[in-house]
Amino acid sequence: MADDVPSAPASARPASSRPLREALRRARIEAAERSDVVIDLRQAEIARLEILRDALAPVFADVPPEVDLFDVGLVPGDRPRLFVDMVSFVEMGRDRKVYRFLRDGRHGRSVAAESERVEPIVAAVTDYVARRLVERERLLAQDDREHRSSPDPAPVAATPVADPAPQPHAPPADVAPAFVAERPARSRWVRALAVLGAFVIGGTVGAIVVVALMVAAAKGMLPGIG
Repeated sequence: MADDVPSAPASARPASSRPLREALRRARIEAAERSDVVIDLRQAEIARLEILRDALAPVFADVPPEVDLFDVGLVPGDRPRLFVDMVSFVEMGRDRKVYRFLRDGRHGRSVAAESERVEPIVAAVTDYVARRLVERERLLAQDDREHRSSPDPAPVAATPVADPAPQPHAPPADVAPAFVAERPARSRWVRALAVLGAFVIGGTVGAIVVVALMVAAAKGMLPGIG
């Protein structure tokens, strides 16, 4: 009977009956091809940027050695770029054939030049370098003018400081008025006591002399008095 016929093993099935395996194989092949294409495109971008770098070498060779505005370097990556300075660089367009000279400014990124040929990009970068150099010279000249216009501070001569003249000793503020007020009164009292003392001493001496004379006269001790 037909129901008793055994089914064929999976390994005996034709290749067309396994679509997932075939799809995976095709996907792997396509991924490898795309990777090769991406690698080839990146290598092509780097090669074109290297050509531009070699063409710009004489331009940067004329830049004065003391100027450090520019830092030319080729940076590989997902989007290889040839940097001119910190805010400008050259990269390839989406078609990997067009050079795009880009600049970052206060209003965002802008395209300074774009061309499939190297010469227009070299001219645009050369003009950019020249403008940066002129701007640097102008700033240096302005700084020099400001430095010359600003007056130099005059040197201050060291003046010897003379020692202060000795001042007479003054009594404290709270004591001086009382002392000054008491001096006239005290001097008046001293003069009065001196006068009084002189009278007392003179009277005493006179009284003693009179008494002595009277006693001497009474005893006949004085000549001519008897």
